[in-house]
Amino acid sequence: MAARPGTRPCADGTITPMKEKTRGYAHRIDLAADVQTVWRALTDPSLLTTWCSPKAEIRARAGGLFRACVDRVTELEAHIDVYEPGRRMRLIYLPSAGLPPTDSALIDDFILEPVKSGGTILRLLGSGVPGAPEWDAQYLRLRTGWQAAMTRLKALIEGAARREGT
Repeated sequence: MAARPGTRPCADGTITPMKEKTRGYAHRIDLAADVQTVWRALTDPSLLTTWCSPKAEIRARAGGLFRACVDRVTELEAHIDVYEPGRRMRLIYLPSAGLPPTDSALIDDFILEPVKSGGTILRLLGSGVPGAPEWDAQYLRLRTGWQAAMTRLKALIEGAARREGT
């Protein structure tokens, strides 16, 4: 018996669905600021609302909460499962009525790396976005929403440093 697309034959002759394919995105910005300044911008609620989303909320700790409309359309809420101050923060998004259903875990992982010049490399690795067509618009909004947010973060941090004369 031939398997249909999206399924696979098993040894016992049955056909089972294949695991849902996922996609992700990666963003990197190089910041002319030390790691602690960048970390503060990621985790301080008053700064988060400046660059991420006007109604963004965060309880910055392991087991904490992140909530924002990164794409300015869909409110997302996430559990902070990895929290390593000055180094890494990983968000696992909770199911949302504004998103199509999925069994996949949507994840955003912020990773900070100091550079010898005194600056910081910030990487955002997003993963787990379903590859199904009903997720195409949401995937584009997440990817471009985070890209725009990180551009605003860079402007906030480096603009403040210029104003302070550093």
